[in-house]
Amino acid sequence: MPINITFFKVYRIQLLLVITSLLFYWSFAYDLVRTDYIKLIGLYTALFFLFYKLIQLTKHNLKLLTWMAFGFRAVFILAIPNLSQDFYRFIWDGRMILEGFNPYLYTPESFIANGEFPVAKAQELYAGMGSLNGSHYSNYPPLNQLCFIIAGLFAGNNILGSAVVLRLIIIAADFGTLHFGKKLLEKLKLPAHNIFWYILNPFIIIELTGNLHFEGVMIFFLVWSLYLLHSGKWQLAAVMFACSVSIKLIPLLFLPLFYQWFTKRDASTALSLTKLIGFYLIVIATTIVLFLPFYSSQFITNYAETVSLWFYNFEFNGSLYYIAREIGYLFRGYNEIAIIGTYTAIIVFLFVVAMTLLRKNTTMTQLITAMLFALSFYYFTATTVHPWYVATLLILSIFTKYKFPLVWSFVIILSYLAYLQIGKADKAENLWIIALEYALIYGFFVWEVWLQPKRLQT
Repeated sequence: MPINITFFKVYRIQLLLVITSLLFYWSFAYDLVRTDYIKLIGLYTALFFLFYKLIQLTKHNLKLLTWMAFGFRAVFILAIPNLSQDFYRFIWDGRMILEGFNPYLYTPESFIANGEFPVAKAQELYAGMGSLNGSHYSNYPPLNQLCFIIAGLFAGNNILGSAVVLRLIIIAADFGTLHFGKKLLEKLKLPAHNIFWYILNPFIIIELTGNLHFEGVMIFFLVWSLYLLHSGKWQLAAVMFACSVSIKLIPLLFLPLFYQWFTKRDASTALSLTKLIGFYLIVIATTIVLFLPFYSSQFITNYAETVSLWFYNFEFNGSLYYIAREIGYLFRGYNEIAIIGTYTAIIVFLFVVAMTLLRKNTTMTQLITAMLFALSFYYFTATTVHPWYVATLLILSIFTKYKFPLVWSFVIILSYLAYLQIGKADKAENLWIIALEYALIYGFFVWEVWLQPKRLQT
């Protein structure tokens, strides 16, 4: 088979960038400890620069960009996640279900503390997930649990094998997002290569493929749902939206925003209301059906208790919340997370209602933009913003004119500097680093949302 010399001549710079990226990804996957912050920041910055240049130089060759996306992910196939311990809990939950236990009714700690080992390699999994994770009930919705079950079925008792299966599921979801995201961009008459600001982003490759976070699967169903909705298939769109919720609960925040999409587009008010109610009923019914196999009265109590931890107990990489917390220290002398968490939930709810009623959301671009700002506001005020949360903002942004989530996907790596205390289980955040992270994010956000339009008008 003759070698295509012309291809190598035309794409020689891109090939050099690809080879360099592959080497850096390999180092990131197999030769990095998260407490080695210089190497962590250095590799991530280099990969981000290479990613930017690759899209800039290759945006007209979508096939080549797709092969790059596959190749970069393939590097991680046999890697154990090095920036997150959550996958140990994923494996635990899947094995628990296969052993006949409901993961929403038992904490790993309740077994280990009594010297009981209900699943294969229970002690190793518990040590891997950590005591904080192991002391709480599972918070992963049912379709997420199905992914964990699949890992248990195909990998048996092998931890690395389970990680590989989970990784293949996430990679498959990413390419589903590529397919439907590209089709939606074309329908919206936006550049098709925009999807690669998500698919090729080192943040997505590292956090989802590398660290096995299932935001990627949730995003796949969400993008599929939006594509179906734009195509007029609202019933099936509702089912896919419910599937997204059944991977991660965060899309529930978007439900009110569909109001204008349905009520302002049809000439018949009765017909539009029927579609709106039908959409909500399908989402609710599908979600309930997916949760039914795990239902019990204790399940509801445990699940509500676990979800509330993100509002009233956990703190990580917050921004406006940390400011409110410091004010609380000044006036009360102690952290008022329970009070702040309650007010934050109310404020976010009111903000989403305002976005629903006061902002025009009748086109798909307007609807997605409303989702972007609603979720951004939630993360700006949240007590906990883990790096992988930003993935949803990033995918929404590619269908809009806003790029601040792209900036966020770069500077979010600073949040990992909380792990600088080598050998200590607790994370000690440096608030100056958090301040730097959010100064960059808010600075670009303000410039892009308020200052740039005025500059362009003058």
